[in-house]
Amino acid sequence: MARSLEPLAVPTGPAVLDLLPRLAAALAGTGPALVPVPAADPRAAAELVRALDGGRPLAAGEDDDADPTAFVVGTSGSTGTPKGTLLPASALLASARATRAFLLGDDPRPAHWLLALPAHHVAGLQVLQRSLVEGTTPTVLDTSTTFTAAEFARAAASTPGPVRLVSLVPTQLVRVLADVDATAALAGFDAVLIGGAAAPPALLDRAAAAGVRTVTTYGMSETCGGCLYDEQPLDGVVVTADPAGRLTLAGPVVARGYRGRPDHPAFDVDGAGRRRFRTDDVGEFTADTGIRVTAGRWRVLGRVDDVLVTGGVKVAPAAVEATLAARPGVAEVVLTGVPDPEWGNLLVAVVVPDTGVPPDPADLRAAARAAHGAPAAPRVTLLVDRLPSRGPGKPDRAAIRTLARDALADAPTRTDAAAHPLVDRRTGP
Repeated sequence: MARSLEPLAVPTGPAVLDLLPRLAAALAGTGPALVPVPAADPRAAAELVRALDGGRPLAAGEDDDADPTAFVVGTSGSTGTPKGTLLPASALLASARATRAFLLGDDPRPAHWLLALPAHHVAGLQVLQRSLVEGTTPTVLDTSTTFTAAEFARAAASTPGPVRLVSLVPTQLVRVLADVDATAALAGFDAVLIGGAAAPPALLDRAAAAGVRTVTTYGMSETCGGCLYDEQPLDGVVVTADPAGRLTLAGPVVARGYRGRPDHPAFDVDGAGRRRFRTDDVGEFTADTGIRVTAGRWRVLGRVDDVLVTGGVKVAPAAVEATLAARPGVAEVVLTGVPDPEWGNLLVAVVVPDTGVPPDPADLRAAARAAHGAPAAPRVTLLVDRLPSRGPGKPDRAAIRTLARDALADAPTRTDAAAHPLVDRRTGP
C-alpha cells in the first residue's frame, strides 16, 4: 500500500518541538511522509497543500520501502506555482552527516542547535532533523515576530553547550553584528551557517573580526539545503558546469524528484548512479591551494534569469551587489532594472542603509564602475526600510523590481532619473 502524504502544520515558537516524534517517524518510514506548512498562515498553508497534492498517497516512483520519502518540501515558488521536492531519508541523513563532518570534523561531542529560521522551509527543517541525528533538543527562537539582536542574545544564552551551532540568513547577521551583546553571543557558537542569499564579503569580514566563525552555504530544497559550504562541496557532492556556467549537482543529498512530475528534466541519474539536479544558477570554478582546500572552490554567480541587460550589455547582479555592499552606508543591497526606452533596463541599487549616514550615490556608481565597468554602475539609488523577501533571507527580485519601478514612476526616463539619483522611500525616522 502506498504511504500517505500528510500536511504538517509547523508553529514558529517552542511548540515546534512537539513535532519531533512525527519527524522521526517520517525519517524512519514508520509514519506518513509529511508536507511542512506554516501554522501561522492558514491561507498559505492551504495553497501549499493544494499545490503539492497533500493528503493523497505518494505515487509510484515517489517512495521506496528501503529509503522512504520523509518530507515533501515546497520550493519558494519564485517562478510560479511551488513544486514539491521529494526528500528521502537517505538524502537528509547524508546531509546531516556531511554537515557535521565539515563543521566539527571528528569531534564526537553532540551538537546543540539554535533554531532561528522558520521550520517549514528546508533550512529550518534541517536544524530539527540534524538535532534528531545528534540526539539533542534544539533551542527555539520564535520567528513569528521581527528578528532582533536582543532576542537572539537571549536565545543564545539558553542554548546548551559545549558544542553549539546556528543557521542564519545575511539579514539576521547584519542585525546581530550591530549589537555588541548579540555579537558576543554569536561568537560563542562553534560555527554559524549563513545561507538563503549571498552574503557580502564585507559582512563576513566584519563577523570574522568579531570572532564569529561563519560558514557560507549554497543549496536549495532539491539538495536538502546547503550542499556547498564555503564554496566547497560537502562529502559525496559532485559539482559540474556546462559551457555557459550552469551548475549541476549530484550526490547522496539530491532529492528524488518533484511530486507529481516524474519526468521533470531538472532531475536525472548520472553514469555513476547518483541522483543529479540541474540548477538555474551559474557559477565558476576557481583553483585554490590553501591549507584546507586543494581541489578549488565553486563561486555561485547568481540565477540564469537574474542577468540584467542595459545598453546591450549583460550585467550579473550578484557580483555588483557584493561590491556595493562593501561601501559606506550600505547594510543590504539588491541591483535591479527598471524598464527604460533608451537603456532597456535602468539599473537601480535598492539599498537598506546602515545605521548612520546613507550611502552616496556617486560613491556607489564609482565603485561599481571601477570593479565591473561602466554599464554595471547603478544610475539611481533607492533607499528602503527593508527588502521584500521570499522564504528565509531570499530577496524577492520580482517584488524589488516592482518596488523600484513604482518608486521611480515620477522619473521614468534616464534624464529625469539622473537628475534625482537618490530616491528615499523609507518610512522610519
